[in-house]
Parts: sequence; structure tokens; C-alpha cells
Amino acid sequence: MFPEHRPRRLRSTAALRRLVSETTLRPRQLILPMFVAEGATAPRPISSMPGVVQHTRDTLRKAAVEAVQAGVGGLMIFGVPANRDATGSGAVDENGILNVALRDLRAELGDSTVLMADTCLDEFTDHGHCGVLDDRGAVDNDATLAVYADMAVAQAEAGAHLLGPSGMMDGQVGVIRRALDEAGHTETGILAYSVKYASAFYGPFREAVDSQLKGDRKTYQQDPGNAREALRELELDVEEGADAIMVKPALSYLDVIRLAADASPVPVAAYNISGEYAMVEAAAANGWLDRERTILEVLTSIRRAGADMILTYWATEAAAWLD
Repeated sequence: MFPEHRPRRLRSTAALRRLVSETTLRPRQLILPMFVAEGATAPRPISSMPGVVQHTRDTLRKAAVEAVQAGVGGLMIFGVPANRDATGSGAVDENGILNVALRDLRAELGDSTVLMADTCLDEFTDHGHCGVLDDRGAVDNDATLAVYADMAVAQAEAGAHLLGPSGMMDGQVGVIRRALDEAGHTETGILAYSVKYASAFYGPFREAVDSQLKGDRKTYQQDPGNAREALRELELDVEEGADAIMVKPALSYLDVIRLAADASPVPVAAYNISGEYAMVEAAAANGWLDRERTILEVLTSIRRAGADMILTYWATEAAAWLD
């Protein structure tokens, strides 16, 4: 009798679908990126990212506590300074906004969550690049590494559990690992942005951190057409001491997440970035998409591709929807 096989049997009730589900999405797998602005007296809405704000120090603490209570697995903190310079000196200043915010959150939350810091200079430089520039205006890889080392130690001393070097400088993980170990921070881990593409989807993030960038970052971020290169970057970062690696962006690079997950001996994160967030929010606001279903489908697709953890601006909200 036809049909002999009826896969629909296992889809016939919610309980059956739950029983045979292949991909799990849990609050602990979600990481909330957060922005804190120096001198802010009230949260500042980010127009291209509805629902996301530049926090004050006080509202950052409150939102962080809310996220942890919702079960979110970690927090990634970005600082927005009031002043910038050519070398991003605010990034290494113990009284710089990012380091002050890290101390605030570590004092508030202790070890109840995983506190992460963006270890990059782009928010702090007056030219918006992820490193210091040479006399030709190009990013100087090795001079940048020296600043990253100081920045990493400052963030570890401020209380970060994991550091997120996102500048795509050659050798950044090894330099940071050595600097941390020499300063006695052997327990501070590294979540390496190993696979970061030169993507058009970063646009809203530039508003979120008030980026001063002119031009692009194609000389240090990856070409969107390359996948083998991603595996080389991953291998190098693991050799240099990365405790976990990241693929960024997520949705346009699900195939790369799968390649990374299959190859990596350490946990794999993926960053569901600002432009991906903005697209869904805009479509939902126009009534073109069911917002909750779409968000959960997006996050599930990233998990299905192989990500162990997901950085997403929906982390706290999505955690409340998950049983």
C-alpha cells in the first residue's frame, strides 16, 4: 500500500514533535551583547536596532541582572567612550568606560554569569579602525598587538571571565594569552573572534558604538566568499590558546558555522549580529513576519548549524519564551 513510510506520524502532536526534536535551544546557550555609554544619564535608544540601547552604568547593571535571572548564559560588554584618540587609549585606562562597567558587573553578579569583554579598539579610536595606524594610514598589525595585550590585562583585572578579541589581527590570541599569563590571569579565558567577515550587516552596530570609521575593514576581516580561510584562522587561534572560537556574522555564514563546528576541538560561538536583528525587527514591525516565531527560528537555525552558543540581542527575551 502506498505510502509505505509516513514520517508525519512523528509530527502529529506537540508532545511527539518535542520528543523527537533534534536541535535544542536553551537560555544557557544565549549570550547578550550590551552597550554602555560614558556619561550617559539615561538609556539612549539605537534607532536602527529597536529595543536596544546604549546603557548608563546603572541601567546596565539592572538589565544584566534581568538577563541572568532569565537564565541567559553570558554577557558581552561593549564600551562607548565620550572621547577617542588615535591609539584608543580609553581601552586600556582602568577608568575607561568599559573597564569601569566590567567592575560594576563583576561586583553585582560575581560568578553567577560569564562576563565577557570586547577586546578591540574600534570603539575607542578616532578613526574607527580595530587597530592603530601606521604613517600610511594602514592598520599596523604588530603595533596593535601591543595595545591588545595591555587592553586584555586591564579587562581581566576589571573582572572579565572571557575576553573577546575581535580585531582579526594576526597573532592576537597568542599575544593576549601570554600577556594574561604573565600578569597572573591564567584563569581568564579567550573567546576568539576567529572567523569574522567584512560584512555589510554590521551597519546598525556602527550606530550602536558611534563608530568613527571611514572606509572599510577588508584588509583584516575575511572576504565573504572564503570558507577554507576560516578553517585556517580557526586552527591558528586554537594553536595560540583560544578557549572557544566565534563565527561572525551568523545567518549568511551558516555553512561556515557547520565547517567550524566539525573542525573545532573547542566550543563554537556564533554572533547573530545587528543587521540580522534589524531586518527581523523591521519586517515584524511592518506585520510581514510573526516576530516570536521568526526569532526562535533564526536562533534554532544557528544552533542547528553547529553553534554551541549564540550572541544575540534577543537573548533575554528569547530566554523567557523557552521552557
